[in-house]
Parts: sequence; C-alpha cells; structure tokens
Amino acid sequence: MSVRQGIVALLAERPMHGYQLKTEFERRTGGTWPVNIGQVYTTVQRLIRDGLVEPVPHPGERELERFRLTEAGAAEAAAWWSRPVERGAPAREELAIKLALAVTARGVDVRAVVQAQRTETMRALHDYTRLKATGRPDGEPEADLAWSLVLDHLVFAAEAEVRWLDHVEARVARAAVRPAAVDPAPAAENAAQPGGVASAQGADATRGARR
Repeated sequence: MSVRQGIVALLAERPMHGYQLKTEFERRTGGTWPVNIGQVYTTVQRLIRDGLVEPVPHPGERELERFRLTEAGAAEAAAWWSRPVERGAPAREELAIKLALAVTARGVDVRAVVQAQRTETMRALHDYTRLKATGRPDGEPEADLAWSLVLDHLVFAAEAEVRWLDHVEARVARAAVRPAAVDPAPAAENAAQPGGVASAQGADATRGARR
C-alpha cells in the first residue's frame, strides 16, 4: 500500500499531526505495514510541496503541528477511492525470480528449492491461521475488521503460493522425463569442418567408387 495515498486518505477525515498519522496508519492496516515517523514526515513534506496538504495554523508554540488537505488534496483522496489499483508492470518478486533462475542454472536442485520454500510458506500460513483463530487482543470493532481483512489477504496469498509451488514441482518433474532435444548446432559445425562428418562421408563414397 502506498504510504502517500494512505496519508491523504487519513487526512480526508480530519487534520492530524505526524504521530497521529503514524498510529492511525498502522492501526487501520492491522499493524502489518509499520511506518517510522521519519517516513511519515518526509511524505507529508512532499504532499505539501505538491499542493495536496498544508499545515494548520496554530497559535500555541507548544502545540504539535497538524496538517490538513487542500482542495486539490481532497480531490486526490476522492479520486483514489474511485479508481482501481493499477496492475501494470509486475513488481519484482524474489521467489519468482529465484525459481526462474534455478530452473536455468546448472547444478541447482530445483526440487529442494521448492520444498524449502513450501516449508516456509506453510509455516507462515499456520501462523496466520492461528492469529485468525485467537483474534485481535484489543477487540475494537473497526480495527478488528481491518486487521481481519489484511490477515485474510495474507492467508489467500500464502495458499496461492503453495498451489504455485506444487505447479512448479510438477512442471519440473515433467521436464525431467522429456527426451533431451538434439542441438543441431554442433552437427552443422562438425559438418563444416575439413575433417567433419560431411568430409568423412565424402571419403567413404570415394573409397566405394575405387572398389
């Protein structure tokens, strides 16, 4: 999730200071994606630069500086809710890259790589399932729903990953029993050599004609 869009969405509800934005972001996303306070203030400064956020005037020197959306910021928040999350170029996914390299590298036991990942994914899936069974400790209804939905997403993603690993293992097994394709390049290269197959065949024909 974009921290930038998350902050815009939170400020659409009411003005907040930096620490409020941090705690609300983490509470509303189930604590799955913690953000540090420096990242929050850096993002807010960029939003101010882009004309989407402005500081709230405050008379007291000791009061924490709060921020609110400008009209352009409010329009950006409304537009974010109305448009789908774009699925353009896929993000670099380490597991997909690792397995793609494993099946093309010499000396790598792909089945062992798949099994190690399956063990890790199953461990994560077990943890997510246990968390769903035990529930969130604070029991706040809105936060419970947000946390539960994020947890559902993680469970579905882990289950899909296990199915994909099964698919990878089956494809690798089928490829292993397939006859190796003959590379025509060495034969053609050999035939082109002075002492290659073509030359040898020509010599045999010459010997046959002499008999």
